[in-house]
Amino acid sequence: MNRRADLLALGSFVVLGLPDGMLGTAWPSMRATFGLPVGDLGLILLLGTAGSVLVTVFVGTLIQRLGVPALLSVAGLCAAVGVTGYALAPGFGVVLGVSVLSGASAGMMDAGLNTAIALTGRQRLLNLLHGAYGVGTAIGPLVVTVAILTGSWRPAYLTLTVLDLVIAGSWLRQRRRDGPASRVAERAPANEPQSGPQWSRRRYGAVLAAGMSVFFLYTGLEVGAGQWEASFCRGHLNLSAGATGLATFGYWGALTVVRISLALVPRPVPPRTVVRYGTALAVIAAAVIWWQPGPAVTVIAFAALGGTLAGVFPALITLTPGRIGEQRAQHVIAWQVGAAAAGGAGVSALIGLLIGATSLAVLGPALTALAVLVVASELILTRLAPTPVPARPVPARPGRGPGPGPGPADRPPR
Repeated sequence: MNRRADLLALGSFVVLGLPDGMLGTAWPSMRATFGLPVGDLGLILLLGTAGSVLVTVFVGTLIQRLGVPALLSVAGLCAAVGVTGYALAPGFGVVLGVSVLSGASAGMMDAGLNTAIALTGRQRLLNLLHGAYGVGTAIGPLVVTVAILTGSWRPAYLTLTVLDLVIAGSWLRQRRRDGPASRVAERAPANEPQSGPQWSRRRYGAVLAAGMSVFFLYTGLEVGAGQWEASFCRGHLNLSAGATGLATFGYWGALTVVRISLALVPRPVPPRTVVRYGTALAVIAAAVIWWQPGPAVTVIAFAALGGTLAGVFPALITLTPGRIGEQRAQHVIAWQVGAAAAGGAGVSALIGLLIGATSLAVLGPALTALAVLVVASELILTRLAPTPVPARPVPARPGRGPGPGPGPADRPPR
């Protein structure tokens, strides 16, 4: 097994998670620097998602033609340029301009690695991958908090620039090491049967739309809670900057610990079980945030929300090849990641508009409504595709592979 590539994939997702954990914590200070209203965070998220969604449409094709390492090297370079723009921006217009580039880089990294690993059937590595993302999102608030306490939020983004350049260079070296093996076949020959259920075009479209809706709503809930918690704690619960940083760390930290735990348990928890119970418990945690019995309990409820949501995204990714077949999944997983990016930014922006029109108190009911919608949309998806075919690795042709870490029992698909 290519352990070097596996470790690089995990490190890439740590760095991918850093800006998502940083932005919400940095926003109160960032908006003070530029003299902006609290709801303008939504503009950054909307432009970021525009770049992410646009690029994920083409990720499946880019993986086939370039290979995963080359794609991820480009993603790291684009991310470095984007966060440098954040750090050096003289005005908010520059921040908005580079947000598109930052979103595109995140879309390439997220969709590229999720697709490559999911298609090998390596459920533990996929959980570890999202656990690594959680490590980044948990560390991000602390990095920004330290920077703010020493004078400015900007050095936090300069630090991120260095890490993105390291990731870009590392994937470039991995591409040179792998050579032709870093590419995958353009597509299966036309006379080869598609694996997975043989549905009508209408039902396949319904399953595809339902699946993308689940990803859209789920990520809107996860990212919306993480991005707006800092503003909620400071502006509504009246916590200090230090206490707010720790509270935000608690949300992303719970997300991380549970994801890593799911990857390390001796007997993997079935993905369907993770989705069913995780989404149901999220409704309860969000309802406590709405109830708001006290600052301490509310902060704990945010952490509980992160913990209950932790395994849902990787479990949904794991189920996709079994629902629609491995060959279709190479493109569909990237589209699902694009829908997730759209949900993370679009829903967070909508929450920002609601906050601007009312107050920060609307966050609790908004998160509760989102959690209920996630449960409902996942039930619809399960009804449309009630018995997923168990995802299994597909043997590769000699000299070909999709990306990081194919081992003897984890061979990449054609």
